[in-house]
Amino acid sequence: MSDAYLDFLKSKIEIAQESGFEVPDSAISLVLKPHQHAAVKWAIRGGCRALFESFGLGKSIQQLEICRIIAQHEGGRALIVCPLDVRLEFANDAHNLLNLPTRYVRNMAEIKASTEQVLITNYERVRDGDIDPSYFAVTSLDEASILRSFGSKTYQEFLPKFAQVPYRFVATATPSPNRYKELIHYAGYLGVMDTGQALTRFFQRDSSKANNLTLYPHKEDEFWLWVSTWALFITKPSDLGFDDAGYDLPPMDIRYHEIKVDHAGAGAERDGQMKLYRDASSGGLPAAAKEKRDSMVQRIAKAAEIINEAPDDHYLIWHDQDSERDEIKHTIEDVAIITGTGDLEERAERLHDFANGIIPRMATKKSISAAGGNFQRHCHRAIFVGIDHKFHDFIQAIYRIYRFMQPNQVRIDVIYTESERAILEDLKRKWTQHDRMVEKMIAIIKKYGLSAAGKEGVLQRHIGVKRVEIKTDLFTAVNNDCVEETTRMPDNSVGLICTSIPFANHYEYTPSYNDFGHTSGNPHFWAQMDFLTPQLLRILQPGRIAAIHVKDRILFGNTTGDGMPTCDSFHEETSLHFQRHGFKKIGMITVDTDVVRENNQTYRLGWTEQCKDGSKMGVGCPEYILLFRKLPSDKSTAYADVPVVKSKEEYPCSRWQLDAHAHWRSSGDRLLTPDEIAALPIDGGAFQAAYRKYSRDSIYNYHEHLAMVQRLEESGKLPKIFMVAAPASINSDIWDDINRMRTLNTAQSMKGRQLHVCPLQLDIVERIITRYSNKGDVVMDPFGGIMTVPYMALKLGRRGYGIELNHDYFRDGVGYLKAAEEEMAMPTLFDFMEAA
Repeated sequence: MSDAYLDFLKSKIEIAQESGFEVPDSAISLVLKPHQHAAVKWAIRGGCRALFESFGLGKSIQQLEICRIIAQHEGGRALIVCPLDVRLEFANDAHNLLNLPTRYVRNMAEIKASTEQVLITNYERVRDGDIDPSYFAVTSLDEASILRSFGSKTYQEFLPKFAQVPYRFVATATPSPNRYKELIHYAGYLGVMDTGQALTRFFQRDSSKANNLTLYPHKEDEFWLWVSTWALFITKPSDLGFDDAGYDLPPMDIRYHEIKVDHAGAGAERDGQMKLYRDASSGGLPAAAKEKRDSMVQRIAKAAEIINEAPDDHYLIWHDQDSERDEIKHTIEDVAIITGTGDLEERAERLHDFANGIIPRMATKKSISAAGGNFQRHCHRAIFVGIDHKFHDFIQAIYRIYRFMQPNQVRIDVIYTESERAILEDLKRKWTQHDRMVEKMIAIIKKYGLSAAGKEGVLQRHIGVKRVEIKTDLFTAVNNDCVEETTRMPDNSVGLICTSIPFANHYEYTPSYNDFGHTSGNPHFWAQMDFLTPQLLRILQPGRIAAIHVKDRILFGNTTGDGMPTCDSFHEETSLHFQRHGFKKIGMITVDTDVVRENNQTYRLGWTEQCKDGSKMGVGCPEYILLFRKLPSDKSTAYADVPVVKSKEEYPCSRWQLDAHAHWRSSGDRLLTPDEIAALPIDGGAFQAAYRKYSRDSIYNYHEHLAMVQRLEESGKLPKIFMVAAPASINSDIWDDINRMRTLNTAQSMKGRQLHVCPLQLDIVERIITRYSNKGDVVMDPFGGIMTVPYMALKLGRRGYGIELNHDYFRDGVGYLKAAEEEMAMPTLFDFMEAA
């Protein structure tokens, strides 16, 4: 491996950089406990960090001390942003523990008129533009997960407001393990890694459903190790090696109360089939809301019954709907109601009174009071009068009273209906997943400590791969980095290069830093391609073709800040890149894609959004085969040094005309009417084939096409997962009949093996090989995957050559190549007839 290439790969290692400064122990307040002291030093040294510490470990005093030290060091001012209901907690800690003057501020005028270095405000003030965070040297977002309750649009718009603040911190006890995107957004906010880059680096996408992300199994350890370089997870002081005295939690008693329901009102399915039982989880939000309305009186009556068993205890009653609030007020005596409307100052005072035991019973929504409140000193009973799928709010609500300094055993009563059993099981599953994530992070901290040093060495082990070569008379398959492998290959040794290059940081295929998908964006990707493309030019025979399959990428507005999806012209960058390295572009083939399937994968072309505002909607993105040629030795005729020759018998003029123009005349069959077409079955591809033929054989009429599709919709036959009547092409440069399902992934699926994330269609490969190579040529793919290109090369009488970094793909691909080789060696009846 060349030194330059090794240096490039090492530059990919992602460790959160330390942008802060070292704080002497003497500069940190003696009031802080040992674990708090260590966390403050770690955070300030990092400069932009996350404190994901359990409830009661003192995140408030840590944030105050971090802000105080940095503001003094920088000669600037600090801003703590928190839920309004929590601002009094900060003010009390600042005054009583640190003797630190602070002030709650509402706008920039109050900020500039104040003299305190550390100021406090609430999220709404920043969201609404009353306060400009860029004014401050350091900011800290307390209970940062509350941003989700503002909605994803506000969440995305909020974080960039802090981009110019040099020191940024976030703090929350429950970063959701069930929403990995939340962790990724924190990393983006802190400047650790771009959100889109992190998503593609660690997560695999579901090609059939947008936003369905799962952590790559082989990336899990690396992901959590990476998170630990910028986020501190601790559940108790001993996680950092300190004494747990005073931080022991009392037992928690969780009791579930199921309310029976009347299944006679279960309703019917869409097809009219009557349901046997009610299920709140199967009908979406409307069904869940109906179940809550129908059972409200019984659920709240059960809550009153629980309270009457121990009327002297203080109770925190959690509800979700306004109607539940009204029923609670009507049914339960001496209960203070917290609402989301009205005076915010009055609400804060009421929460303060409950926290101090003045109010014995309080009813509130999780969306209002689940974050930040410390109610453990006088309350150890909580009742949930209903449940939903929002685990984060649920666990936050529990930990308002189940936290350090709680003197009594905590009892949690959860009331749900028989039809909500699936929702309850979902909450329990998420709770288990949350505990697993915390355990994973604690184990990493105990093993490596707070410093990033040492973690880099662990991540660095992902550079390099042990080379494996399988070679026969008909194919060569190599498990290696394609940059390293192509440097070994002789000059002018390949007759055709056919490949689908990675799409920058869109997918990752291996845990190796050699992976071309493991890049931060297009410029970084092309920097790695700069090592490969000159080798491809060198090994390709003069005059021969490199056929490069690409597709433009969709950039989502929530990561670009544009607020709408846009297209990254990746195919144009590919053209410029290959030409910059000496290839000559001779053409481009367009491969039609299914716009309905694409929308299911990206949610960017939605019918509903189109109806709201058609100006923001683009069109489907086709795929492209970019055709590049290596200049031949003799430019006078420009024939390849070894031409791709076809006899006129096997490739007559008539076929050339159809290939070149592809405007096929009618065969004489009568054209079907829209009503007849609408009556055809749509399964099995028969309808699509019939319409494609109809579209080619007739003069295209948009209104007739629309009428036919509308008839399909009216008859309930218009699919929502694929396009059944796509316009056919009459141009040879646009291939509209590529079978999207004809890939080696079909065989992978049947064998229960790992699917390739973006397999190349066999139809595309077959046409490229037939058109641009001779029998006996070496057909090579530097990104072999499951060896689609060399597999098809064997089938067409060529020699296949594939290079693949992913060992699992390589292994499966060799299996397909050996099977194809054996099939070709198998004697047929005609072989025996010729021998006779």
